[in-house]
Amino acid sequence: MDVTLLGTGAPQGLPRPGCPCAACATAVGDEARAATALLVDGALLIDLTPGPAFAAARAGQSLAGVRQVLLSHPHDGPVLEVPAGLPQPGRVADGRELALLDGHRVRAVAVDIPGTGYEIAGAEGERLLYLPPGAAPSGLDGNGRTAGGGDQGTGGSGPYDLVLLDVLGRPEALARLRASGAVDAATDVLAVHLDHQVPPGPELHRRLAAVGARAVADGSTLRVGEFHAVPDLPRRTLVLGGARSGKSVEAERRLVAFPDVVYVATGGTRDGDEDWAQRVSLHRERRPSSWRTVETCDLVPLLAAAGPGEDPGARWPAEAAPLLIDCLALWLTHVMDEVGAWDDATWEADGRRALRERTDALVAAVRATRRRVVAVSNEVGSGVVPATPAGRRFRDELGRLNAAFGAECEQVLLVVAGQALALRG
Repeated sequence: MDVTLLGTGAPQGLPRPGCPCAACATAVGDEARAATALLVDGALLIDLTPGPAFAAARAGQSLAGVRQVLLSHPHDGPVLEVPAGLPQPGRVADGRELALLDGHRVRAVAVDIPGTGYEIAGAEGERLLYLPPGAAPSGLDGNGRTAGGGDQGTGGSGPYDLVLLDVLGRPEALARLRASGAVDAATDVLAVHLDHQVPPGPELHRRLAAVGARAVADGSTLRVGEFHAVPDLPRRTLVLGGARSGKSVEAERRLVAFPDVVYVATGGTRDGDEDWAQRVSLHRERRPSSWRTVETCDLVPLLAAAGPGEDPGARWPAEAAPLLIDCLALWLTHVMDEVGAWDDATWEADGRRALRERTDALVAAVRATRRRVVAVSNEVGSGVVPATPAGRRFRDELGRLNAAFGAECEQVLLVVAGQALALRG
């Protein structure tokens, strides 16, 4: 089964008409995108893009063989006309199946916004799932299981070969599909309905690769079920950055499309500190509601555990249940409190040794963990030299911890002004 993407953009296209933003200004060449539309084996057209006949011709295709046109969502972009000779567009009712004469089978998949998703099966059993812009499958709970408590994935026939969805607009939809078994490590996840919320070019492709997805240019043709190397997701990532650099947002973004995430908050609570309470509240509001929060500095047992989904029969493997640790600087502060590292005499007596034992144990646990881990830490090596011995001691020890922790990570990022720079991986 071949799928030609006549467009890969949001309903209004990219760049958006009249939009002065930087993303739209740089959406040129292959990064300019018309509204998403799929041509399946030249016979089935899903959604319409402006000038579909010309779009098909540019891709080396023809619409002459189209026998069915299906719409997935109410169109809010430019007015679209149905080219002469094409069947009138329609929809398949949720849960209903349409058998086409050329051997394709189309099943409507309910979504959580106005519209319809489509599961398309080819004559040789290959399967794809297409979701409309801003949509996630409905009937799945926060853990990706059916509302009735079953554990079958969408479609009930194992993972799809190809999934096309609004990865950037609804990353939690991909998390649900992964949890249900509808998407696995071999599924080709393609981002469509691309809009101007992410700068096109390298930043777009970096963000997608971080969640195991990719994007292609308008006019691309894909063979469903054909092997395609999916982005290599690192098991361990360290995200460094200064104050308000965007490091926590970058860390959260890397896990938002995965299920069963455990957010490890090392800062705890501070009675009477309203500013700290507000900071914690903002972090919580930003996280998906399905994430579980654990407030602890006891990181070694968490790294050693398989985590949620330990059941060997679970569709989503236990070793993939991710941890987000935010942050190592607060963990180090807590440990230095416990070993008395702020006092010069205690530090020289046994505080230094006790602290190194704790940091060595943490680094060893990171080295041995089977969980996906994204950790956040402060980059302190570029600032002003602290005025006190205790301040310099903390700076030095955090620098050592960052270096040792980073040495065990496949990927290390430095976030500056919201921009992630890859130091490794």
